[in-house]
Amino acid sequence: MNRSFNYNILEEIKKRWSPRVFKEESLSKKDLLPLIEAARYAPSCFNEQPWKFLLMYKDEHLNMARRILVDSNRLWADKASAFIIILSKNIFDLNGKENYWSKFDAGTAWGYLSLEAEKRGLITHAMGGFKKDLARETLNIPKEYDILAVVAIGHLGDKTTLPTEDLINREEPGIRKPLEEVYIEGKF
Repeated sequence: MNRSFNYNILEEIKKRWSPRVFKEESLSKKDLLPLIEAARYAPSCFNEQPWKFLLMYKDEHLNMARRILVDSNRLWADKASAFIIILSKNIFDLNGKENYWSKFDAGTAWGYLSLEAEKRGLITHAMGGFKKDLARETLNIPKEYDILAVVAIGHLGDKTTLPTEDLINREEPGIRKPLEEVYIEGKF
């Protein structure tokens, strides 16, 4: 990994990236629940915890998850051991008003989930490339939940098993912008 860090940060953050190659081995509910436990402790507006995670690890559920992916993601994600579909409730339980922060909060929970996966030797790859209408219909997702991402989960496989040269060549951690490009002091 050719990444350089300006500061000493958590090892899970240093090591985490989004591979596309999975070993074909199963994961169980017992493997996935610690990831959800980590996500459960993410902060949220009014402690609303607006996230919901659909766990897909049984064969019938894996097939449903695969069907909602766009073809370019199916090329590699079909071998994932499990999928978690991340939802956010767009209204507050507290008062029934719109929860403007629900996606932000669910994104924070996803971050916790991904770091716990890394700690446990699992890889995660979140995707926006899926068919939202088909997902809502197939998975019976209520309208008050926004469908944010589908996350492929498993153990890292051998990149030479990917189906195209392009995918093989892309199978390395992404380069990050320099630290100075991602913050501004004071006003924009």
